[in-house]
Amino acid sequence: MSNCHDGGTDMAKKTLKKKAGSKRGFATEAPRDIWLAGLGALNVAQKEGGKILEEGSKLFEKLVKEGQGVEGKTRKVAENAVGDIKGGVENRVESIRKQASDNWDKLEKVFEERVARALGRLGVPTSDDIQHLAERVHGLAERVKTIAEEDGIAPVAVAPKKKTTKAKAKPAAAKTGKAKSVARELKAKTAA
Repeated sequence: MSNCHDGGTDMAKKTLKKKAGSKRGFATEAPRDIWLAGLGALNVAQKEGGKILEEGSKLFEKLVKEGQGVEGKTRKVAENAVGDIKGGVENRVESIRKQASDNWDKLEKVFEERVARALGRLGVPTSDDIQHLAERVHGLAERVKTIAEEDGIAPVAVAPKKKTTKAKAKPAAAKTGKAKSVARELKAKTAA
């Protein structure tokens, strides 16, 4: 396109020089020729501009189609990346939750041990101590019952041995009270 333009400019210069050389028609013909050249340039520009606009429109439509394809690919990549990040975050949260639970269990165990040591220093029996005592009382009650039956004393009902838990600390104390009353009855009968 630049060659055509340069060639047209050279031609216009030659024409102007010719006309300028002939003094008679330059004043009237040169401005008219310039005017006509301008009109021709405008007409060519309009024709070329129409073609350019038409080609530009086709190019624009082609670019829109390309953009849609790229957008689809980009969306898939972005969704996959978000999914990967979400999965990683969920795994990390679960790991932190498990670690927190484990730490809480360790803290709870340390607290229980320290409380048990403090209660032991104060002389407060533990649930294991109470369980052991309950077993001894039950054994003594069985022996008292056996001795009472051998001596012909009315049998005393002995509760079956039960495993006590922390919540059943009071029944163990109640058994101790029963054992004492049986022992008192036994002493009273033996003294009589």
